[in-house]
Amino acid sequence: MNQQVNSAGGAQNRTSVERKGDRELVVTRTFNAPPSTVYRAWSQPELFQRWWVPKSASGVSLVSCDMDVRTGGKYRLEFGAGGSDTMAFYGKYLEVVPNERIVWTNDEGEEGAVTTVTFEDQGGKTLLNLHEIYPSKEALEEALQGGAAALPEQLEQLDELLPA
Repeated sequence: MNQQVNSAGGAQNRTSVERKGDRELVVTRTFNAPPSTVYRAWSQPELFQRWWVPKSASGVSLVSCDMDVRTGGKYRLEFGAGGSDTMAFYGKYLEVVPNERIVWTNDEGEEGAVTTVTFEDQGGKTLLNLHEIYPSKEALEEALQGGAAALPEQLEQLDELLPA
């Protein structure tokens, strides 16, 4: 079962969010920048912080961003909404191949996904593929109602950040 869930962006750089089967989500988008530039935006905390939080999530900010982007490294992202309560997302990097691939776990709950992002050179542009495998159909459903729904907006913000 392949199901188109969402798409956003201009005709040239449309984000495609597609559900594949009961446990998989695939997101693709082409960026007008080489893989090394797009990879940096995913692997350097100071750049990552500039595009990861959707602008539509008003009042939400990334208050802490610790990323050790290497095979065996860990990450921890802490979000706040103006009060003292924060929400943390964390995991470890299972595989990192600079400018080509990042694979990480989402360890904050038992229903966390394993995410793989690849950066494919398309003649100076980058085809980004984000692939998530969830432990259950229910976990995927929950993601589609939550964080995964923001991916088109987040990737649009990344596109705006990259040099023209």
